[in-house]
Amino acid sequence: MTFQILVSDPVNQEGLEPLLSNQEVNVDQKTNLSEEELHELIPQYDALIVRSQTTVTASLIEAASQLKVIGRAGVGVDNIDLDAATENGVIVVNAPDGNTMSTAEHTFAMMMSLARHIPQAYQSLMNGKWDRKSFKGVELNKKTLGIVGMGRIGTEVAQRAKACNMSIVAYDPFLTEERAQKLGISKGTLDDIYEQADFITVHTPLTKDTKHMIDEQAFAKMKNGVRILNCARGGIIEENALLEAIEDGKVAGAALDVFEEEPATHHPLLSKPEVIATPHLGASTEEAQTLVAYDVSEEILRILKGEPFKNAVNMPSISSEVREVLEPYYYLGEKLGEMAIQLVLEAPTKVTITYAGELTDYDTSSLTRNVMKGLLSYHLGDKVNVVNTFHMAKSYNLSYSVEYSGSAQDFTNLITVSIETKRGTRTISGTMLTGYGPRIIKIDDYSIDIAPDTHLLYIQHRDTPGMIGLVGTTLGKHDINIATMQVGRKEEGGDAIMMLAIDRPTDQNVFHDLGLIENITSVKDIHL
Repeated sequence: MTFQILVSDPVNQEGLEPLLSNQEVNVDQKTNLSEEELHELIPQYDALIVRSQTTVTASLIEAASQLKVIGRAGVGVDNIDLDAATENGVIVVNAPDGNTMSTAEHTFAMMMSLARHIPQAYQSLMNGKWDRKSFKGVELNKKTLGIVGMGRIGTEVAQRAKACNMSIVAYDPFLTEERAQKLGISKGTLDDIYEQADFITVHTPLTKDTKHMIDEQAFAKMKNGVRILNCARGGIIEENALLEAIEDGKVAGAALDVFEEEPATHHPLLSKPEVIATPHLGASTEEAQTLVAYDVSEEILRILKGEPFKNAVNMPSISSEVREVLEPYYYLGEKLGEMAIQLVLEAPTKVTITYAGELTDYDTSSLTRNVMKGLLSYHLGDKVNVVNTFHMAKSYNLSYSVEYSGSAQDFTNLITVSIETKRGTRTISGTMLTGYGPRIIKIDDYSIDIAPDTHLLYIQHRDTPGMIGLVGTTLGKHDINIATMQVGRKEEGGDAIMMLAIDRPTDQNVFHDLGLIENITSVKDIHL
């Protein structure tokens, strides 16, 4: 199968090399398409790669009947309707690491230019003036830099500021005292930054919480003569409030690479001599453009091939450490969900997923997605995937919860899926056994040990002598070979279960003959 990929914006060719050199994909680079042209073309593509030129609307996603993934060769995804992508099961990936160095360096270049009035002095000289008095600047040495957002870029800026002998106070909701000490910086609140900093730079995503984070009230708390930088996202700083703060003399200068609405060629801030600005150049280096395109290309290949990926923005991201631990359990979780839903006879009203053992030490949200995908996909097929699984559960009024237990029943890890219906609750548990892989080890109160193979038979019966032989003979009569058989019981002569892995699917004749065996109460085939 050849996957079809459309690149609708100009993207670095070297960065596309993982796709261009892969015989399993066909890449069409068609830029400057009109909205109508894009809608007409998109149904034939499995993947779409954009930068900031193409707007990926809900209607475009609806028209993209084959689309599996949208790749944004950059960080921001403002031009992509994430809700529509999630609802339609389309994964959206970006390249969050690709422009780290370029943006950090650009921020620092802007800070030094702001401190020394370099753009203004250059323009004055180009205008034929030799004016040394008008451009007296300030040193970074011994100044306090406030950093709002200590992710990858904020951390790189901090390291460069330390090299200039700056004191650093930083705010980030995930910044711990231990990490701050390790970085050699001070952990503070936003108010600490406003009150102490000579320079303030923002490095947060634009969210409902960070939009206009730095507003009139924030400027009022700052030191007189503070200098502001934004090389992150337009809208974090309330621009009218910044304009007023400059006019009032509270802010001595501002360096802006981004604006709330772009292009911003006639923005009032650009008329202020205290402001220096660039047209969103944070990621505009040869290295960054190559890297973001390369990262997105690699991610798209993994997704199309069904391999693990890491940079989805419309589903929770996990660290490489957590992903390494959880990846072996993704298949098990999905199969547990598939088996559990096949054990119930009525519509499920609630699903409970319980993790026990070492799994309780990790964020298992990505694993939960796989369990729910398996559970829902049995009835919904390809309509559900790991991206839209929670959305699909909600749309079907299926509630789910996650619990953690300290007891793993002598196993290192244990996953239990319980489905409630009006008739009661059915439960299935599984684990990973070293050297054996995924195993189903319990159904309801019956202990078994069987791999989640493609074709399974689940038989409920009374524990009577000769039952195994009767079942084996009946299947043999229908030319069905048994790969594995497990029997579970709670007491001798009581109710029991039999789980068989068989080489091919059964049919109604098999069910009929098995049902004629005395003391068999039910027969269920399970397809995984």
